[in-house]
Amino acid sequence: MIFRKIYQGKLRNSAVRQTIFRWFQSYVAPVTPITAGKRIQSQVHFFRNYTTPFCSYTKSNASCTLRGCGFSTQAALDLPVGGIIDIPLAQTGEGIAECELLKWFVQEGDQVEEFQPLCEVQSDKATIEITSRYKGKISQLLHVPGNIVKVGETLLKIGVDETLDPTETSDSSEKMTSLESDFSGPSDISSVPEKTKMGGVSSTPAVRNLAKQYGLDINDVPATGNDGRILKEDVINYAMQKGLINEAPACAQQKRSEVSPLIGGDYEDKTLQLRGYQRAMVKSMTLAAKIPHFYYVEEMNCDALVELKTSFKNENSDPEIKHTFLPVLIKSLSMALTTHPMLNSCFSEESYEVILKGSHNIGIAMATPNGLVVPNIKNVQSLSILEITKELSRLQKFAKINKLSPDDISGGTITLSNIGGIGGKFGSPLVNSPEVAIIAMGRIQKIPHFAEDGNVCPASVMTINIGADHRVLDGATVARFCNDWKKFVEKPDLLLLHTR
Repeated sequence: MIFRKIYQGKLRNSAVRQTIFRWFQSYVAPVTPITAGKRIQSQVHFFRNYTTPFCSYTKSNASCTLRGCGFSTQAALDLPVGGIIDIPLAQTGEGIAECELLKWFVQEGDQVEEFQPLCEVQSDKATIEITSRYKGKISQLLHVPGNIVKVGETLLKIGVDETLDPTETSDSSEKMTSLESDFSGPSDISSVPEKTKMGGVSSTPAVRNLAKQYGLDINDVPATGNDGRILKEDVINYAMQKGLINEAPACAQQKRSEVSPLIGGDYEDKTLQLRGYQRAMVKSMTLAAKIPHFYYVEEMNCDALVELKTSFKNENSDPEIKHTFLPVLIKSLSMALTTHPMLNSCFSEESYEVILKGSHNIGIAMATPNGLVVPNIKNVQSLSILEITKELSRLQKFAKINKLSPDDISGGTITLSNIGGIGGKFGSPLVNSPEVAIIAMGRIQKIPHFAEDGNVCPASVMTINIGADHRVLDGATVARFCNDWKKFVEKPDLLLLHTR
């Protein structure tokens, strides 16, 4: 089927077509060379078995023929040859109709390689790098940072190089000569270079490009990522050590320059363009304002929770793990959702359907330098408190440097907003559609509390406010759910009875 598409010119990915053709050239092995005058032909016949395809190959016209279908190398060389290619904005995720262009990594006239980063876009709060599929020269940039680009709309134009450069052509000739004389066996298909490796180290194309901009050898950069992966921060830190840069990247300076005029003696009006997370918040909150909300407020005694956190900290042997109240609150919330699945659901306004979600993907609202973002911890019902702690730490780290993946911020089923980490008793949050519930938690305060015997004693109390979609949830359902959640928070030892 692939060969038929190549023959008919329907396989538009020229890189794939080249790879298939070069592999087929190296894979076939002629058995009986036939010489007719000065014209040399090499034909090979493979019989139907488990190791070789059933086809024939003829070198005289540089074509390959399969019984039942065929393709010609000329078709593989037709597209593109020194032409201008439109690079559209590809589908970056399910349901994504548009993205905001954050910045360009290239300029008009730059030479680019395959898999080199071209630009950075943001869709539904996730930052994504767009890389080049072709090797060539930037002909035209059609958008500027801040523009909203529709999916399928052209981002830029690239003047591509010849489909097969001189080195590739000579390499192909050597392979054809080998077919005539050596009759070597099938070659290894694993000759395609690994795109994530460069000089024996592991890094992304964006990191390699950054190292190239600073004139650094990627092999010399100390790696701090998992499995020896070199991160962007590693390159920046190494460049600062070498004296190549003396201050923070320009993007951070630009943010400070945008905000600093608002502080101090400059009282002129300033216009700030909402971008990235802030633009996404405008859309989501505008949608949330159409949802009929009701709120349920409750107080929770967190004395046992405070003791549990202290115990975790005293027994902690890993300096990279920081124990907080939030992982226990997340796990206890998941326990309560097990018996109250309506709060872990999504509502479809078009079909009037409520989808009860099987996984507890609990979103955590995070205030970052780039705005509000809500990544979620997947499958909390199957995670331990320690696993939740590690995943929460990872999401917080990536949110801070604006490197959350689309998977990190999609698929949430209920949201927690921990405003108490900043201050305040409680807030009135808006539902993160299509979810049906969101919970704002205030700070834990020491207040006078009447014990059961009537004596006054200090108590650590936290106020929570549950915002609910009144089209799906009613007050009684939310109250029963809150009672169960409160029971797990005030008596966390009960978690042991229900943890799987």
